[in-house]
Amino acid sequence: MSSPVLELQGLTKSYAKLTALSDVNLSIRQGEIFALLGPNGAGKTTLIGSICGLVKKTSGRILLFGKDLDQDPVGPRYDVGLVPQEINFDPFFSVAESLRIQLGYYGRPRDDARVDEVLTALNLQAKKNSLTRALSGGMKRRLLIAKALVHKPKLVFLDEPTAGVDVELRRDLWTYVRKLASEGTTVILTTHYLEEAEELADRVGVINEGRLLLVEDKASVMRRFGERRLVVTFEQPLAELPEATRRFNATLSEDRRTLAYIEREGTPPSGELLRALYAQGLPISDVETRRSRLEDVLIEILRGRPQKAA
Repeated sequence: MSSPVLELQGLTKSYAKLTALSDVNLSIRQGEIFALLGPNGAGKTTLIGSICGLVKKTSGRILLFGKDLDQDPVGPRYDVGLVPQEINFDPFFSVAESLRIQLGYYGRPRDDARVDEVLTALNLQAKKNSLTRALSGGMKRRLLIAKALVHKPKLVFLDEPTAGVDVELRRDLWTYVRKLASEGTTVILTTHYLEEAEELADRVGVINEGRLLLVEDKASVMRRFGERRLVVTFEQPLAELPEATRRFNATLSEDRRTLAYIEREGTPPSGELLRALYAQGLPISDVETRRSRLEDVLIEILRGRPQKAA
């Protein structure tokens, strides 16, 4: 197994009356898409800033591509890209000029082919020669993403990359992020659009009040904390539930026409309950199911739902 792209060991950042990060330990693998989730003020941007050199840590170690940033604070960061939350480019350059300058910041030679490749990927080619100050808000966000990717970083931080942008950009970015990961680029994503994390992430980490609460494969998190709700409506009221369905611990509504069952890890599958109902010949008129989304799971974790070992 290859060494981690990023490793945090006891990372802590304290201010006078606030601990923004508290003893954070984290290891990120090459080529994975990792979603760092949590409420506003949880410590996500502080963590990213500590790695990218924008925030001075209080204690702990940051190993980037196997190198300790205390020993070499500059070299490893040439292979990092960052899409910040704030728009931060010079309004007097064209879109293409901004990307050429960005290549120079990272010690890369001029590469017009790479600039065109990134512009095309983010649907910015038509704005190539436009001044950045003339761009719309969504186009400025696209340019921020292009700037973070133009030097072909090995590790990319996307800090709320699609905040306030249109659905088209979001979908374009999802496609490009998957392409980057397939080529070996590691992506760390923070987002409040949890469908974005659910769609893209291989693993998720949940942070709150500076503490990392959980790091786990997305599928495992969804299985442990998620649930599937089954609602069955009958054509006429039931006198009682058949004996064959008692083990499911389902509940009947007051009018005895609707049955509800919540399937969680360790409980019988809802499909077995449905089969038992059909086997009894009950007059079913409607069946509705709903699976938890990542948003539901995150709320459960932040509320402190007890965690079983993964």
